[in-house]
Amino acid sequence: MASLNSHAKDLSRFWKGNILWDSPMSQFSSFKVGGPAEAIISASSAEDLNKLLQWLQKHDIAWWVIGRGSNILVPDKGLAGVIIVLEGEFRSMEKLMPADHAPEEEKIYMRAGGGCLLTKLVNYCTLQSLSGLEFAIGIPGSIGGAIVMNAGAWGSEVGALVESVSLMNKNGRIFAEQGKNLGFSYRKWTMPSNTVLLSATFGLKPGSSHDIKAACRKYQELRRKNQPLAEPSAGSFFKNPPHESAGRLIEAAGLKGYAVGGAKISEKHANFIVNTGDACATDIVNLMHLVQQKVYKRFDIKLEPEVHILGGED
Repeated sequence: MASLNSHAKDLSRFWKGNILWDSPMSQFSSFKVGGPAEAIISASSAEDLNKLLQWLQKHDIAWWVIGRGSNILVPDKGLAGVIIVLEGEFRSMEKLMPADHAPEEEKIYMRAGGGCLLTKLVNYCTLQSLSGLEFAIGIPGSIGGAIVMNAGAWGSEVGALVESVSLMNKNGRIFAEQGKNLGFSYRKWTMPSNTVLLSATFGLKPGSSHDIKAACRKYQELRRKNQPLAEPSAGSFFKNPPHESAGRLIEAAGLKGYAVGGAKISEKHANFIVNTGDACATDIVNLMHLVQQKVYKRFDIKLEPEVHILGGED
């Protein structure tokens, strides 16, 4: 990949919007850690995103699209390239009329942009008595991030509700795809790297307002009771191995409360690594490796992180 430094002036002339230069990624990450990105750019429309991706591809500049930074870890050294934040039309949502989508008995369709908060969609559906997304209440991050990692909780996953999506490939071409063709599996999809989710359409069902609100309250209470919501984290750090719980393995390995620098295994939930206030990304990565080593030594199971380490660990 080419250095952005040699193309900085060209990018400033090309991009009409605001550019944050050498800005710390800690402000864009729920972990509150991370070194500076060479440039951070907000894209507000598919047309602007198309132009930007084509320019970056032409100049061989590395880039990443982030939602709300709830499932990423940026190294302390920062990132050489461009971080793209989806704003504007990408944060919209709308209920579709039957003519806007293939009708199906008892289904109501909601379309949300890739940069829309998942919580915002869940709250809207709750108010509209639309059932299906109750399990997602309290899951931080954007629609795009939730779909790329097939976010889930309490035995349900976002991918099961996705009817169709609008995508953009790394060259800026827009195309549509059916949800069933996205290759959803546990905490991932199978679309090519650097495929950007522009919007997604969800198939939901009318439900009882009382039952939907009760389910949301139940899940919120479970989160408050079992998860360290008051401390910066990226949610569940490791994927659950087949027929196992990562949190149980970590706790059984005697690591609950163990700390490396300012990073600590939560005493409330062992599958959460939290920033106690002065952690750096290296602390978190080192603690991740220690957990993997200890659990592997004791149980012969290699834990795989859910969190995406942008730019690698070096």
